[in-house]
Amino acid sequence: MIKQIPNIFTLLNLFFGCLAIVVILETGLAISVDANGLQTVEIPQKIYWASIFIVIAAVIDFLDGFVARLLKASSEMGKQLDSLADVVSFGVAPGMIVFEFLRRSYASQENGLDISQLWLMPAFIIPCAGAFRLARFNLDTEQSYGFKGLPIPAAGLLIASFPLIYWFTSFEWIIRVLQNRWFWYAIIIGISYLMVSRLPMLALKFKNVNVKKALPFIIIAIILAVSAFIFGYLAIPIAFIAYVILSLLFK
Repeated sequence: MIKQIPNIFTLLNLFFGCLAIVVILETGLAISVDANGLQTVEIPQKIYWASIFIVIAAVIDFLDGFVARLLKASSEMGKQLDSLADVVSFGVAPGMIVFEFLRRSYASQENGLDISQLWLMPAFIIPCAGAFRLARFNLDTEQSYGFKGLPIPAAGLLIASFPLIYWFTSFEWIIRVLQNRWFWYAIIIGISYLMVSRLPMLALKFKNVNVKKALPFIIIAIILAVSAFIFGYLAIPIAFIAYVILSLLFK
């Protein structure tokens, strides 16, 4: 029974990923028309609960590996189960967030509600790229202490930050950027490329902890703390960019 405890954590990861999807599906679009006949389209704020559920899933995803090592209960089944859960929580759910923002971007245009779904489907390249990255990771024995390609939880957390930024930012230009469809197409291309690439990425896995190995994570933590104080949730994309740059510098 003790050996199943890490798997229970993994299933909780999946559970919260499913909750995130349910919240996204329930949002719909709120359409209003002002006195001048101008149409405004918004995604109800409920979608930011999906971000919260994805963050909870990420915390649990970190804990299941920690618990498995603590209980010496690592298994091949646990590894495969973890990947299946990650595809949902950090692939499908974030992909649906992008889908909703793309839909909102088009819907705010004239006759935007009548556009073909084909313009929205690129959002699901993200879970496809994440699944590919996880499958390759499971077969690669050289990623024990570092990653090749962006880990899918990092991609999922980045995308999950955008609804929080959208509803809690005080910067009007950020809202305009997040309402622009070309921004989302760039995110799809950039994140998907990073996941399927073989670029070296930092991992919180050390044989022997020393200053050199810990330094990039200390820098990221400082950047995250300072930018969170100044910019709020915008700190997450800032820390993400720092993570990618430092991964390449400390490869």
